[in-house]
Amino acid sequence: TGVVPFVALLLLQRRPVAGRALLVTGSGCPSHGLCRSNVQEQTRRQVAVLNATAQELFSLYLKCQGEPFSSESDKLCNPAGIFFPAFRVNRTSERKEVMVAMYKLFAFLNASLGNITRDQEELNPMAKELLERLHNTTKTTRGLISNLTCLLCKNYNIFQVDVRYGDSSKSKSAFKKKQQGCQVLRKYVQVIGQAARVLLPHLSPS
Repeated sequence: TGVVPFVALLLLQRRPVAGRALLVTGSGCPSHGLCRSNVQEQTRRQVAVLNATAQELFSLYLKCQGEPFSSESDKLCNPAGIFFPAFRVNRTSERKEVMVAMYKLFAFLNASLGNITRDQEELNPMAKELLERLHNTTKTTRGLISNLTCLLCKNYNIFQVDVRYGDSSKSKSAFKKKQQGCQVLRKYVQVIGQAARVLLPHLSPS
């Protein structure tokens, strides 16, 4: 796939798209007026919220899927076989590199949450608490993407990133839909803690 402007990406987050990492810098960034004055603090809070609630979301998801997911989660939810964005940055990485990696991670997560929420609305329409948590996580993720977009544009004049998304679960069986959801959420639990540890020092007040 080609590069997609950030604004378009925000509108197309639920579409499963495959592509390679590609950065574009130049004069295409929107006005820096997109940034709120407290954008760094807001971004810190959003990452902290996602980190604090990830395990609860995963546990509730498992509970709502019933057997065999409740008793065989280690086997069924092993994320080894699914695509998930590589996250190779650490606390000593350049701030720009960290921000780009974060954008790719949370853009992927946002699209995956769209898939999972759609599937759960179909498979578990009465699981109100789970659906509410999925919607709240998606809302926080979208706000975080917006803030990362602003920071990349404002600080590095990066306005296009080619993001690879995972497979859509739309045509899969009910079991496969449940399994893909638990694989993604388990990997999310593993990665969000690392992401928080890496990103938060880069957003500390100077």
